[in-house]
Amino acid sequence: MATEPVRPAPAQPASFIQEVLRGVAQVDFMPNAITGILFLAALAAAGWQYALYGLLGAAVGTATAYAFAIDRDTVSAGLRGFNGTLVSLSFAVFLGWKHLSTLLLAIGGSITVVVVTSALATILDTWNIPTFTAPFCVIASVMTTAAPGFSRVWHQGPGLPALPPPVAETTTLDWNQLWHAFFANVGQIFFMPQWYVGLIFLAGIFAASRVAGLMACVGSLTAIFVAWAMGSPSEGVAQGLLGYSSVLVAMALCGVFLVRSRWSFAFAVLGAAAATGLTTAMTWFFAQFGGHTFTWPFVLTTLVFVAAVPQIPRLRRT
Repeated sequence: MATEPVRPAPAQPASFIQEVLRGVAQVDFMPNAITGILFLAALAAAGWQYALYGLLGAAVGTATAYAFAIDRDTVSAGLRGFNGTLVSLSFAVFLGWKHLSTLLLAIGGSITVVVVTSALATILDTWNIPTFTAPFCVIASVMTTAAPGFSRVWHQGPGLPALPPPVAETTTLDWNQLWHAFFANVGQIFFMPQWYVGLIFLAGIFAASRVAGLMACVGSLTAIFVAWAMGSPSEGVAQGLLGYSSVLVAMALCGVFLVRSRWSFAFAVLGAAAATGLTTAMTWFFAQFGGHTFTWPFVLTTLVFVAAVPQIPRLRRT
């Protein structure tokens, strides 16, 4: 006799709120509701509308996962909310948050990204590799490339600042640009270049994990050094445009996806340096057709480095 599939119990309001907050925090790998609150506070410091869009994306993504009866533990950890947060927030930043079309697209994108996440997870699970923020990157890249072709969507709203033109001489970073870049590298993960916003994000990471907080600092410093050594334009460095993927890579490769050790620390620094170079390359590539880099450098760098681990005996997956 056929039996009905077992469906997970519906979430209670309190647990749903926790899961939504974890979804916001999982942008930086932290399944911690307190961190999620601090991240929303950081977004609110840049503009209350950004906090609302970030929260909306996580809530819609989490609710969609429940509607699809996706694995309860996955949803509870916030792993179906963080891509929604980034999708919704990117729509607000690039299309202008005050337009109804942006709100509707943010909701639709946050639903669709759950489907994209499930599709990529099916493929990548074969090699035991996470999807990272690839689902967000897919949705956001399609949106920014297509939006100018739709008059009711494209409002010429402010977007991320572009990298300045190449310069012939080595970058000269003054002290003010240096410390701004250190915090902006963290803030730009959420598209926010303000140093004080990055500071609050960094505090949120430390609230969940001191190791993750330290690795975020290491990733930021590595990106600044590599960008300076290679002669990147100082303004782009100061705005955090070259370092945000490096911050994510450093955290991912030492303590999140790889067991913490001196070897994984060195591996993380190498990955952060590689991501800095890749960020510049991909920025110029996407600029040719109006696209944006988003976290593609983080996704591609971490994908390669994590995939390499089985062949490197000194490293172990978590």
